[in-house]
Amino acid sequence: MSKRDYYETLGVSKGATAEEIKKAYRRKAKELHPDRNADNPASEGLFKEANEAYEVLKDSNKKAAYDRYGHAAFEGGMGGGGRPGGQGDFSSAFSDVFDDLFGDFMGGRGGGGRQRAARGADLRYNMRVTLEEAFGGLQKTINVPTAVVCANCSGTGAASGSEPATCGTCSGMGKVRAQQGFFTVERTCPSCSGAGQVIKNPCSSCHGAGRVEKDRALSVNIPAGVETGTRIRLSGEGEAGARGGPQGDLYIFIEVADHQIFEREGNNLFCNVPVSMTSAALGGDIEVPNIDGGRSRVKIPSGSQSGRQMRLRSKGMPFVRGGGVGDMFIELQVETPVNLTARQKEILKEFEALSTDNSPESQGFFKKVKRFWDGVKSQD
Repeated sequence: MSKRDYYETLGVSKGATAEEIKKAYRRKAKELHPDRNADNPASEGLFKEANEAYEVLKDSNKKAAYDRYGHAAFEGGMGGGGRPGGQGDFSSAFSDVFDDLFGDFMGGRGGGGRQRAARGADLRYNMRVTLEEAFGGLQKTINVPTAVVCANCSGTGAASGSEPATCGTCSGMGKVRAQQGFFTVERTCPSCSGAGQVIKNPCSSCHGAGRVEKDRALSVNIPAGVETGTRIRLSGEGEAGARGGPQGDLYIFIEVADHQIFEREGNNLFCNVPVSMTSAALGGDIEVPNIDGGRSRVKIPSGSQSGRQMRLRSKGMPFVRGGGVGDMFIELQVETPVNLTARQKEILKEFEALSTDNSPESQGFFKKVKRFWDGVKSQD
């Protein structure tokens, strides 16, 4: 049975570049790998056929011989390359695209070099601020317990006068490979944990870790308008990475404390203001506090009832990113007088006797109640 053309096997043209040939083989290797085609017995043969084609076409000398003589270039000693294919050739070809196929799964592409030094952990700091502080913003110094770069060894982990040595197990690559049949498996080096280096003479301060525990004082700017749940990220202010690795980040989570006067909903503030029965009935002016410490004069209309709201524009909380300020809402709570004197009770009784149309809501309610009772009686 005649063999298929190598270019046809990989699905490329004869003028394809080396990169195009490699990409084509990568696609074929993924598509035809026996582990992905357990229900297709023919996949292993097709996989080996693709491997044989790539083994020839990836080599400029073999490719030139094949372009000139075809398959005959590798038969009967012609072409000097021997017959391509077989177990050894497969390992050579497949290792060329191993990192492309499985680099992400094994922890990153381009597995030929050692792994990057481990990044430091991110840290969380919970900060509680008052509503006034949230209104105006503030700059605050905080102390954060964290791992910092060891000053004695500058983060290398090695004692003064010495340096980390190249790992003998992985020769500084950070990874080791093992051949399992026709499959090459790559793992993180167990001796250096992927660093590619080992500490033979560790630093006495950090014991080879390259970092030590220490409290750090940081100045933090809290923008005006923050609310509970706001998260502030300080890049590079987290834990130091191991042995010179990049630092993590610090995340500050804001909690705004409850206020004794104001309630907050988004950027709006709400304030319950008690008013006397006479002020609500006769009307008048009152002063209410603002979150900035100032005062606002509010006119109470005569005949105001409990629950009546009045809006003070732009007296609320600022938006974190600018662009405006919320409002403040005043809600009246009409207060019934207590601890009346005999004379006060007498005056109120006189007022009650003179009141005919002064309480429209209660009068309307009791009219409805009377109609309800009349209706019940008519059904009996």
